[in-house]
Order: sequence, then C-alpha cells, then structure tokens
Amino acid sequence: MGCCSCFGFWKPKRRTRPISVRNHNLSQEFLLDEEIDDDYDGSYNGEITDTAYGEDGELPTRVKRSEEILRFREQNGMICRQFPDEDGNKMVNEYVRVGKIGAGSYGKVVLYRSSIDGKNYAIKAFHKSHLLKLRVAPSETAMSDVLREVLIMKMLDHPNIVNLIEVIDDPNTDHFYMVLEYVDGKWVWEGSGPPGGIGENTARKYLRDIVSGLMYLHAHNIVHGDIKPDNLLVTRSGTVKIGDFSVSQVFEGDNDELRRSPGTPVFTAPECCLGLTYHGKAADTWAVGVTLYCMILGQYPFLGETLQDTYDKIVNNPLVLPNEMNSQLKDLLEGLLCKDPKQRMTLDSVASHNWVMEKMGQFHSIYAGASVIAFKRNSKHT
Repeated sequence: MGCCSCFGFWKPKRRTRPISVRNHNLSQEFLLDEEIDDDYDGSYNGEITDTAYGEDGELPTRVKRSEEILRFREQNGMICRQFPDEDGNKMVNEYVRVGKIGAGSYGKVVLYRSSIDGKNYAIKAFHKSHLLKLRVAPSETAMSDVLREVLIMKMLDHPNIVNLIEVIDDPNTDHFYMVLEYVDGKWVWEGSGPPGGIGENTARKYLRDIVSGLMYLHAHNIVHGDIKPDNLLVTRSGTVKIGDFSVSQVFEGDNDELRRSPGTPVFTAPECCLGLTYHGKAADTWAVGVTLYCMILGQYPFLGETLQDTYDKIVNNPLVLPNEMNSQLKDLLEGLLCKDPKQRMTLDSVASHNWVMEKMGQFHSIYAGASVIAFKRNSKHT
C-alpha cells in the first residue's frame, strides 16, 4: 500500500522572495544546471504526482485532506517500508529497484519495476530530514518546494506532461517517494541532424509538443519555471513530455508576478537577471526560445564564463543567428528571444506561426480541452 501522508509537513504558503546570487566565479557546469549536490547522496529534477480532490470533484482544504489521510493510515496500519525481495533487491512497497536514473538538488531518481503490473516507474526519493534542513529562502525549506511540486503535479493530466502515479510516505521513517511515469526515451536535445542540432523537422515536432503542454499549464495559471532540454523527455513514440516541477508556481487569477530566481541560468530571461519582479509566463516563453535555439544550433545563445558574465550577455548581447537560416525560423527565434517581455512572442502566436505549421498543418492544441482534474487516477493509497 502506498501512503500519502506527506502533507503533514505542509505550512501556509507565503509569497516567493528574491534569491540573489553573489558568487561570480561559478563554473559553467552550474550555469547549465541549477542543481548543486551537497552532502546528501544525490537528488533529482523530478516530474509528477497524484490528486487530492474529493470524488464529487470539490477540492477539500489541504489541512483536512492531510489529517484524513494520516488518520486513515494510522488506523489501518498502512505504513510504507523498504524491504528486499526474494533475490535481495531493494523494494518500496510493490516496487522493485532496477537502478539509479539520476540526481538533482533535493533527492535521487531511481528506476523501479512494479511487481503488480510489471511496468517501470521513475521514483523520486527524498530524505525528509534533509528537505527540512535545506533552506531555499529565508523562511522556506526544500520541503516547501517538494510539497508544492506534489500539489501542482497532482492537478495535471495532459499527454505532454509527465504523469504522477502516487506519493509514498511513511510517517515513521525518514523516507518520502514520488512515483512517476517512466519515460524510456531521451532528452529533446539528443539526436542526429546538422552539427550539434537535431534538424528542423524534428525540432518542429518537439516544439509543438512543448508548446501544447506549456499552454495547458499557463491556461491553469501554472508557471513551470525551468523549461530546458533536460526537463523535456521524449518517449519512444516521439512524444515530448514536460517534467520537473520542483520550482513551479501556481497563481490565482492572471497575476503571474515572481521575484524568486528561476531555475537554470542559461535559460533565464533578461528580466529575471535584474533581481526585479517579472512575469513567470513570459519567462517560460523565453526558455522555450532558448530550447529551440539549442535544438536547431546545438549550442546556447548566451553563455559566459561566470554567472554574472552569462547574465550580462543575456541582458545586453544581441541575438546572433546564421545568415543562411530559414527566414521563418529566424523570425520565430527573434520573437521568442525578444529581450523586452512586453514585445516577446506569446505561446498563442507561436502556435500559429508559419514555421510551426509548416509541413504539419494547423496547430491543434488540446490545452483548452484538457482540464485540471479532480481525482485523475484510481489511487492505490486512498
């Protein structure tokens, strides 16, 4: 049985605060990835979660839901333990460990196979004590980020977004797990084509999926905050899925203003480099532009030797594109990578752009038809 008792750690959410970076001597490796390993054994850029709505479609209060789950678990003895299978392989409930996938800032991601359905799942594993000690803002810990990721992902149901299967948490141990859909494929930046790139046709197909998933998020007032190739996974059938909601934010209404530093420096929009309030949706759109640039040219549009140098280039350097580039593609990149967020191309404009529709016809985004769901899956732990 899986347990979803993690919400006992929930604290009232407060507005995000700016995080200023003062170390100008960071390596380029940091500029390409926001995740920094510490004494904890690894971490991960994750991707998904399940839903805490009532069967009638109404959303109970988070506190009430958490208390109900905890009470139910304690009364029925449904705690979650690690134990080996008959071959000595580590197990978490019915999931048997296969091997490690990767690591990020808060935890590690491990490949497990279900002993029930035989399918592979990516399990994002954390130590709660580590999350509670790690500060991400003056009065917020990493636990706040993880719980926000869970709360956001449990609402989502879209073919271009990685799916959360369940959350496993035993209040009597230090372990906490997010069981995610396993995408057995590659990142969008892997493949063949022109030197360093994947070719226009493949990039176009991938971009349409990315925009479809991101339009869905934005339609439901969710800002991803860390769009980049590493977080865009391609299935074996060629579908792109957006993952890692560890720095995502959800808003009420249309006010998407943020001050907290976004995810990865080289994908950061110019307005985010200034330490001022910025609009999250426009910043996401810039990151889509950087991602498209990477897919086409196989390099970053703005990259310096240090963090400050990279930010200076993002803010001040002109966008350089090859003279021989397809004129429609050049127009699209210039629109996405416009330094003025008010003049930057919107996702709606991207969806109707000639280059995006070329050879593939009109963009049929399903974001309006897909909805934030009540309880999207038959949960095994409720």
